[in-house]
Amino acid sequence: MINSKNILLYPLSLIYGWITATRNFMYNTGILKSVEFRIPVICIGNITVGGTGKTPHTEYIAELLKQYFKVAVLSRGYKRESKGFRIASPTSHITEIGDEPMQIFRKYPDLMVTVDRNRVNGVKRILEADPETEVILLDDAYQHRSLTPGLSILLSDFARPFVRDQMMPYGNLRESADNMRRADIILITKSPENLSPIQRRLIVKEFNKSPYQNLYFTSLKYDSPIPLYNSTAKMEPHFKISRNPDCGIVLITGIANPRPFKEYLQKYYNEVTHLSFPDHYKFKDKDIQCITSAFNELKSAEKYLITTEKDAVRLQEFINFAEPIRSLSYFIPVKIHFLNNDKEEFDNTIVEYVRKNKRNNRISEI
Repeated sequence: MINSKNILLYPLSLIYGWITATRNFMYNTGILKSVEFRIPVICIGNITVGGTGKTPHTEYIAELLKQYFKVAVLSRGYKRESKGFRIASPTSHITEIGDEPMQIFRKYPDLMVTVDRNRVNGVKRILEADPETEVILLDDAYQHRSLTPGLSILLSDFARPFVRDQMMPYGNLRESADNMRRADIILITKSPENLSPIQRRLIVKEFNKSPYQNLYFTSLKYDSPIPLYNSTAKMEPHFKISRNPDCGIVLITGIANPRPFKEYLQKYYNEVTHLSFPDHYKFKDKDIQCITSAFNELKSAEKYLITTEKDAVRLQEFINFAEPIRSLSYFIPVKIHFLNNDKEEFDNTIVEYVRKNKRNNRISEI
């Protein structure tokens, strides 16, 4: 939808669109070279600015594949302070690898989680570090044309479909919607659970996918809250979603699109104070003071601080939260749910791609 307030940005979006179109043309025609590796490489990305759920979907695929194959994850490590190739380890700091890779590594410490802005170099370094790696997941690399993945998965937010968007800075597109043709799979993320068959058909028609492309709908499932500062602590028996609407919540978010998470909490709690920060925000001491004030100002007798899993990685750097806030702080992980019973088909597509494209060309035994 065109925003008249930003109409002066439209000429800039035309220039940006021409630049990205020229770049893609040069890759498509072979003027600029792209490297393709023999090892299975799966790209999970988008063509829009803002959160479409890349990290939860990367985690979903990692959890699926690690049952059968040796998996490595390669991310850019957005807003990290280090440079070059890095492998996550128990001693890694968020400033070294970034918040999203840190989140993945903490959840799956048995995986090789790496960061490198240069994806080609990153893949080479992964294979040097562990030649037994069987599949590499590229988190947020759809625009990195210097590397040709074997399988591309493109995400689009249900509420902000890229087929209705405009080029940056007038809109949110990093490249034109026509570049969806490079994807093998399109995922419509954050879809409502009650999506009707008619709505589904209308959306599929609007995207006008090619015959070789599969399109699926996914939604976010919010899991049980986890203590922010004591991972071994058990959830308080009385703190159950939908059980006690009279308690107060301070919601802390530093993600691109916090609206679904906020709406989720507002379904269950009467008092929700939302403190919203920019995506990948680096919290400061003054923010802790602001959070503390918001918590103390809640009118409810029973109250909690709730944040996202990605924000938890950054907030855990602050150990100076005073009691009782420290003991009443939780984060809520999210999981991916496929609508329309498409999970089995999607899972089989991913697993079979890796099986058929392993370097030794042998069928894996499950």
